[in-house]
Amino acid sequence: MTTGPLAGLRIAEFAGIGPGPFAGMLLADMGAEVVRIQRPGGADPYAPGLATRGRTVVEADLKDPAARERVLALLDGADALIEGFRPGVMERLGLGPDAVLARNPRLVYGRMTGWGQDGPLAATAGHDISYIAVTGALAAIGEPARPVPPLNLVGDYGGGSLYLVAGLLAGILSARTTGRGQVVDAAICDGTASQMAMFCDMASRGTWRDGRGSNLLDGGKPYYRTYACRDGEHVAIGPLEPQFYAEFLRLTGLADDPDFARRDDPAMQERLHARLEALFLTRSRDEWDRLFEGSDVCFAPVLSLSEAPHHPHLKARGTYVAAGEGGWQPAPAPRFSATPGAVRAPRAATIEAVAAAWRSG
Repeated sequence: MTTGPLAGLRIAEFAGIGPGPFAGMLLADMGAEVVRIQRPGGADPYAPGLATRGRTVVEADLKDPAARERVLALLDGADALIEGFRPGVMERLGLGPDAVLARNPRLVYGRMTGWGQDGPLAATAGHDISYIAVTGALAAIGEPARPVPPLNLVGDYGGGSLYLVAGLLAGILSARTTGRGQVVDAAICDGTASQMAMFCDMASRGTWRDGRGSNLLDGGKPYYRTYACRDGEHVAIGPLEPQFYAEFLRLTGLADDPDFARRDDPAMQERLHARLEALFLTRSRDEWDRLFEGSDVCFAPVLSLSEAPHHPHLKARGTYVAAGEGGWQPAPAPRFSATPGAVRAPRAATIEAVAAAWRSG
């Protein structure tokens, strides 16, 4: 039996890549019944990967009129839909919002794109790196010499998937109150810009400067950045608050050093960086971990993906759970006390069977 706070919610997901599948995974982890519609025998870059976990997978050739009718019948019983094609594709297939909402007025139609449904770039190709570049996010991330793409966490997943999930759930709540569904235009560029709200505010007040490595949270401060250790590994420190910084100085033996009392003096930044770089090179990552363990220094070792599941804290919480063939996968997040989510394997079914179940339910 499906568990989770979204149990009973029915969502149709048209197969795609990137943020659409990740949004489907999050919803499925929280108990929604997510049906993934994909091409018969078509290459799926994610199957049977984590982005398809928890789904019921059906096949349909959307260019076949008979298959489209079966898909429309399925959508008659859906609460929401996820699609990530370029603007106009679903309309040309006869599966656009007008056609679907005419049959199921309560449906929330989620559209996941990079540029959005309109605007000069709406019809052009792009990837995460493109969307975070134009919003100002990429320019703020990396070393002073050049921006560095932060995987696809900021754009695809942060500005895309998470905003799509929030939009779908908000739309479903509205539909249950009003009886009317709607279109959710989730554009990665919009979501990424939204995530930059704090930095836009800081810039407007003159407390954020253009130029990487020159601000509070971008590595510009000696007490909020990463450092290499003697063994070639790295550590991360972030004692922003005075009491945490004092703890850092005490444990490193720097509490009485006058240089470190001037941590925010612009004239001291280069000197403090150099001194801490030299300090952290005197011990291995694990030695620093043992020194700071249990303190309020805001310290953490920089772990690889293969190391992270074995960290004592993450292991105790079950943040990662076992996957097939000795691998690991993230557990569902966030956690719910009364209706916990669960990792579920994908399963195959037919559109007709799912549509019949949704009608009878």
